[in-house]
Amino acid sequence: MKYFCSLCFLIISFNLFAQEPFTLGKIEKIQSSVLKESRTLNIYLPEGYAVDSAKTYPVIYLLDGSANEDFIHIVGLVQFLTMIETMPKSIVVGIANVDRKRDFTFPTTIKEDLKDYPTTGKSEKFISFIEKELQPFIQNNYKTNESKTIIGQSLGGLLATEILLKKPQLFDNYMIISPSLWWNNESLLGEAPKYLEQQTKTNLRVYLSVGTEGKVMEGDTRKLAEILKQRTNLKLDFLPLPDESHLTILHNSIYKGFGILCQKKK
Repeated sequence: MKYFCSLCFLIISFNLFAQEPFTLGKIEKIQSSVLKESRTLNIYLPEGYAVDSAKTYPVIYLLDGSANEDFIHIVGLVQFLTMIETMPKSIVVGIANVDRKRDFTFPTTIKEDLKDYPTTGKSEKFISFIEKELQPFIQNNYKTNESKTIIGQSLGGLLATEILLKKPQLFDNYMIISPSLWWNNESLLGEAPKYLEQQTKTNLRVYLSVGTEGKVMEGDTRKLAEILKQRTNLKLDFLPLPDESHLTILHNSIYKGFGILCQKKK
């Protein structure tokens, strides 16, 4: 009898704790010939997504998209905002990092940065990966429409700004948070008017935000806002959030940014 009771306890315990794991998304691996390495993608599919349906979805590409970085936070916002019908149901593609300093920065002439961050300066390759491998992979394997958004903060914001200036056709919406425009003595900021003059893509949406994050980052972000404000091929929404720091800004800023970008798309 004692043995029987113990066995029953074990069975009940197993049934209580051996449940199916909670799944937020799926993991894909893509072998990149551009980067010469395998890259991990964390992919969230919205409720109701079905491969045999004719419905297609916008895609949000998230830099710093590892599971232990920003993927879970952004997906949570997307789930909530679609539930309350603030934004359309969307696919989220989190690009997991391998070496963000390498991938998110263009070459620098600053000796101290070269010494401290010896792998930096390969953003051109990473942008090529996004254009020639990542976006085609997502478009060929998932039910996407034409709308593409990129989210980047800090060095990710630097990369998103570089794409906006040099390859604006890759995305329709740019969500740039606290961009590290100080990189290489603010050279990208200085060259921004030149790149913008060469652009032919229209109807770009840019959401730009910065918190209380130091004189340089705040000043550079405001300068970028002033430059973008002069352009007729894009619509800028600049939202300073002085109550937020570099550590706290992303969640609140993206929440507000989705609301702004999707106001006319309800």
